[in-house]
Amino acid sequence: MTSSSPQDSAQIVHWPDEARRQLFDGWLAVIAPRHGLQAQSLSPASSDASFRRYLRVEGAQGTFIIMDAPPVHEDVRPFVNIAALICAAGLHAPQVLEEDAANGFLLLTDLGNRLYLGELQTAVKAQDAKTIDALMRDATTALVTWQKLGDASGLPPYDEALLRREMQLFPDWCVEREYGQTWSDTQQAQWQAATDLLVKSALSQATVAVHRDYMPRNLMVVVPNPGILDFQDAVRGPISYDVASMLRDAFISWEEEQEIDWAVRYWQQARQAGLPVPDDFGDFWRQLEWMGLQRHLKVLGIFCRLKHRDGKPKYSEDLPRFFRYAHKVSARYNALRPLSRLLEPLMGAQRIDTYY
Repeated sequence: MTSSSPQDSAQIVHWPDEARRQLFDGWLAVIAPRHGLQAQSLSPASSDASFRRYLRVEGAQGTFIIMDAPPVHEDVRPFVNIAALICAAGLHAPQVLEEDAANGFLLLTDLGNRLYLGELQTAVKAQDAKTIDALMRDATTALVTWQKLGDASGLPPYDEALLRREMQLFPDWCVEREYGQTWSDTQQAQWQAATDLLVKSALSQATVAVHRDYMPRNLMVVVPNPGILDFQDAVRGPISYDVASMLRDAFISWEEEQEIDWAVRYWQQARQAGLPVPDDFGDFWRQLEWMGLQRHLKVLGIFCRLKHRDGKPKYSEDLPRFFRYAHKVSARYNALRPLSRLLEPLMGAQRIDTYY
């Protein structure tokens, strides 16, 4: 991908157009000597639900990661800024070594290949409770540190407008586009009432730095543990949000008894650290459940949008998991029961009439 042999590495890494490949070649040619980068070693590392992708390249002192984020779709500056905040809090995030914000290229330190998700899935299959607990304890400790020391003052607010825009993805993309249904005026009113309750609960909470996708797929097993990824959408928002993300994940689910145990551990650590969680764990658990419901409605919409708008249907395979999350919570609390009835025709679930 450098001027010496662009054709060879172009065969390894596909570029959507020649112009972007040439931009990359020019940038890599400038930074390669500073880090001993070997262009011929360039290979795909990973991709995500956005338009970003990651490439791995060998260097003089090991491997590095390159972020390729076309500026027409992505802005790398939030990633750069929040990486600095995470590192300033004493946590482990990729360090930004080289930056071309105008063209959407970053050179990052490499946190390796050991995703939390894969490690947890392997441990679950092996019934290795010790490893599972150790990983989740590390993730919890890091989260408490992020919430206490992460400087949220410059982060965008997770305000009412954003909360409502996110939840609106559910009727727009999941109800109408994925399932082809149109709600009646009565159903629209039920939806409005439910979202009003969820917004009120979210805005009533103390605010901290929120990663916004703090889940096993975005954590790495490294030293010190964990490595934190995919944080560019961080905001200043409700304290329960990242806990809900961690415990009710997009790609791995836990028994509720285990969720509560980890939530209690988080709550105890947060109180010891002086974080503004409720004095009563029951109040915090309700905040967490309602915050998780807001997130799960959003994710149901996002996964359907990825399928229909972005040509990424694989994410929709996890729709049943999120319907189960959302239905369980909405059926549990009397005030949210009408929402559970809106979900049932889409998922074929039976309502669980237990209320708190």
